[in-house]
Parts: sequence; structure tokens; C-alpha cells
Amino acid sequence: MSSRLLLLVASALLLLGACATPAPVAEGNVRGDYRYTQNYLAWLVEREMSANDITGISIALVDDQKVIWQKGFGHADLENNIAATPETVYRAGSIAKVFTAAAAMQLAEQGKLNIDQPLVAALPEFSIKTRFPNAGPVTPRNVMMHHSGLPSNFLRGMFVRDPGRFENAIEGLKDEHLTFPPNYVFSYSNVGMALIGATVQKISGEPFASYMDQHFFKPLGMTQSSFAAKAVAKAYDNNKEIEVFSLRDMPAANLLSNVIDLSQFVKMQFADGTFGDKQILSAASAREMVRIQNKGFPLTFQQYVGLGWMMSGIEVPGGGPVASHGGSLPDSHSMMAILPEHKLGVVVLSNSASSAVAVSKIASEALRLMLEAKTGIRQEAAQVVRSPERAPNAEELRLFNGHFDTLVGLAKVSTASGKIDADAVGHHFQLVPHEDGLFTLKYKIFGMVPVNVGAFEDIRLSIVKVDGRQIIVGRLGGESLMFGEKLTPTVIPESFLKHIGKYEIIGKIDGPAPDHIQLKEDGGMLVGEVRFPEKPELLLRIGFQPVSDHEAVTAGLGSGRGDTLRLIYENNEERLGFSGYQLRKKLN
Repeated sequence: MSSRLLLLVASALLLLGACATPAPVAEGNVRGDYRYTQNYLAWLVEREMSANDITGISIALVDDQKVIWQKGFGHADLENNIAATPETVYRAGSIAKVFTAAAAMQLAEQGKLNIDQPLVAALPEFSIKTRFPNAGPVTPRNVMMHHSGLPSNFLRGMFVRDPGRFENAIEGLKDEHLTFPPNYVFSYSNVGMALIGATVQKISGEPFASYMDQHFFKPLGMTQSSFAAKAVAKAYDNNKEIEVFSLRDMPAANLLSNVIDLSQFVKMQFADGTFGDKQILSAASAREMVRIQNKGFPLTFQQYVGLGWMMSGIEVPGGGPVASHGGSLPDSHSMMAILPEHKLGVVVLSNSASSAVAVSKIASEALRLMLEAKTGIRQEAAQVVRSPERAPNAEELRLFNGHFDTLVGLAKVSTASGKIDADAVGHHFQLVPHEDGLFTLKYKIFGMVPVNVGAFEDIRLSIVKVDGRQIIVGRLGGESLMFGEKLTPTVIPESFLKHIGKYEIIGKIDGPAPDHIQLKEDGGMLVGEVRFPEKPELLLRIGFQPVSDHEAVTAGLGSGRGDTLRLIYENNEERLGFSGYQLRKKLN
């Protein structure tokens, strides 16, 4: 998911360190010999675990139909001194989406589902409002490629201790709106994949978890895998056990598995859908899932997707397309990535909140080294050539002054000092122009002194105009994606100005809940602020653009944008409604 730049930003804010043990040196490499690959990855895993306080990681490497290495590091259960092994079951998170998409493709090849027909044809109980009457329909295909225009999430009851049935989201969506026209922009949707799971359940007549067990896990010999309503694997933050919450949208993220089992799925993918004497998917379905689906879309910016799989985010020069999917939950992270042309794959699972950057880095290095060992295609480290810095010109000062929606929320950018200063997530940054026309990002220590931070070193930014929008494009190596969009202030209706103030959520929250919610006006923008007690140093700011006297939408493009904020009147009081929640203004 556009996650690589976002994870780099997050890692920089945490000021990650590294241990000083030197990396192994390749000596006498022989084609097909993976010993150096294993030694280097073992060193890298240990380094990342030490640098990021990661409690447990397991990894498996796959070459076509062979698992060439599998190993656990650290602890599955720190309190009881149980070591992490290849058998350790983790929360695999959004890797679940690849399996759910595969189930839909399985039904499609049987003639039971047409992925290009409106989703409502297969799931009649699904409905949602729209502000785009001339747009095309929501289909299983554009849901699986995250271009459906569905909201990213239906928040009420989504991440809780005791989740309800994932089908409950269908009822909640009836009062929501599409966030974008279908087939317009990449907008990652957990609730969309829950709808695909509901479709699989509806068509097959089997409970979703049972269908996956009977048609995937048992035939593939994935004996320790399951879709579970409640997660049971332990999780840690800074080597301290933390409470585990479950995602209601089971088909999107509630996969429990280990690296041994997930390697079986990878082998099936490499065998064009077969596993031993079993045909799990047709060859056409397996190949379609790793075919880029959105290449000609206007707002792609090389952020490519297949069906279930992501087709950008990890770059392996000379390796051809890379299909991957990460699983990022607040308490744990994972990655499954493959090189389809070379039949090489890696699975990395962890049980720690601080492992987001590490699992992506380990998976990327694994594919790079495996490709070199198998084919001899050398993977020289890319040399980033940075052109000299310069002062911003008048046009850049004009373009960047204002509010921007970004991957990390609303950023307020000021150029009053003659520099390009930005405030976002409660931190301070500076955009620095270079002679090649690109911009780099510096972190301002104590909000004053801009310095280079290692995790930002390879990020390049530029601003372009597409479809009438001023968009910041982020580049990291060969990957490009939307990093942000300049927002145009609009007239805020008096009805919303009357509702400026601090709010609280009505009703009990069975999960993480913000301790600060505020609606305010800031420089002509209607702004929401949210802070969570688990991360008090991070302030999430959201821009809203009014679309009527009683509705406003979260501003910007992509995931988490386009959701509707409503003014409602219930039980003799004025309230705000957002994604199934109702909020009441605090008295003080």
C-alpha cells in the first residue's frame, strides 16, 4: 500500500538506531547457493530487531516449489520464554486480502461470480449513497483493486475487543456515501474486502471462515491457518505485551498463519494455481491476480495494483514485477512478496508494533539477494544523487503556502519566512528545493533547526497539476505515489461554524478511543483534530470541505478521504455523525 513512504516518515519520527555488528561478506557465491542470502538476512533480522525493539520475527524463503530457508528469531511469548519459530502463528493482517481475492476468483472461474458486473448483482443487500450519479458501478474487480470508491473503513465497531459479524458493515454502509467515483483513484478499502468476503459467503452458502478452510487451507496443507473473529496471537510494543484488538472486517485482516503455511500459498501461485494434484485456482486466475489492473488510470502515479496483490511498493531491479501485500495492524506487521517471473518469494511475520519498517526492509532485501543467487542478476545499491540545495523561488513560495492533505494527515504549510515550513502530526518539517526541481524533506528539531534524517534521505517530492488538482508526488527509488494535495479553502457554512468546539463519542467504545476530538476553523479550513492516548505525541489533523449546509467530506484524494461528516439532530440535541459514530459537544 502506498505504505513505504508513510513508514519511512514514521520511522524517522521515532529516530531509529542500528547496531554496529558488520554485515556478512559474500565469498565464493555459486549460482543457486543461498547460504550468503541466509547469513545476510539472519544478520539483518537481528539488527532490525535490536534497533526497533522487536520481540519476535519469523521468515521463510521460497524458490518455486521449495522452501529454501525458514527460521524464527526472538520470542513468540517473551513472558514464558517461548522462542519464535517457523511454526509460530502470527496475526498476518492484510495478507488476508490476497486470500479473499483468490476466493472470489475461484468462484468467478466456476461461473458463479462475474467480477465485472455490479457488486449488488451478487450481494443484493449491499447499497450505498453516491454523489457521482454518472459514474460506473462498484464491481468485485474494482473492489479487489482498491478503486471502487468505497470508504476505506466503516469505523463504528471496526477495531474492538469483541467484534461483531463482519457482515454488519453492510447495514452501516447504507447511510454512507461513495468517497470517489469508481475507477478514479486508488483508495485502500478494508470494508470493501469485507464485502468481497460477504459475497463469497453469499454465493457459496458457506460461512466465510469455513469456505476458506475447506477450499484453501486444507487443500494447501495450511494446518495452522484460520480466519478468526478474535485474534489470539500475542503482540508487543517495545518488548512489553500489549492488548490485542480484533478487526471486525475479518476477510480484510483477520488471518492467523505462520510462515510455513503462507509458503504453501506462494508455491501454489508459482505453479499457476496448482498444488500437488489439486487445482486451487485456474492458471488464468492466478496470473490475472498479479497483472497490473490500473496502468492507464489518470491518478496512478505508478502506484500499481493487481487483484488482492499490490504491484508496487517493493522494487527489485532486474526482477520484473513484484507482487506483495503487507499486513499492518497497530500491534503487529507482516509482509508476503514474490517475483512471479523468477518464482522467488519471501514471507516475514512479526508480533511487534514497532516492526512496520523492518518487515518491509527484510522482505525487499530477501528478494534482492535471492534473485542474485538464483540468476546472477546483481543488485547494486542504488546511488541517490542529490543536486545542490537552493532557495525557493517566488512561484514555489506561492504554490506551497496553505493547507495540504498528506499521507500523515492535514499539513499546514507556511512560506512567510521565505522557507517552506510544514506542521503535520504534531511535528515540524521543512521542504527544501534543489536545482533539479525536486524537493527533499528535513525534520525541524525542537521545531526550529532543520536537519537531514536518514529515513528521509531517499524521498524526493515534486508538485504537479492533474485533473485540476495541485498534487505533491512522492518518489522513492522507482516508486511514485501521491504524497499530498493542496486544498482550496471554501466558505464554511454558518451551520458548521456553530459546531466548532471539543467533542466526545456517544456510547461505550470497546477498543482504542481518542481522548481529544475537536472541530475548529483554521485559515479558512474546517479542521478536525484527533489524538489517541496510546500515541499522545501524534496529533492527527483532518481537513473537511463542506458540500452542503449539513454535510462535509474529508478533503484530499485516496485512502481515508471523501468520508462524510454530518450535522444531525437526535434526542433533542445537535450532534456530529461520522462513519457510524455520533459525537456530542463537550460542555467545557
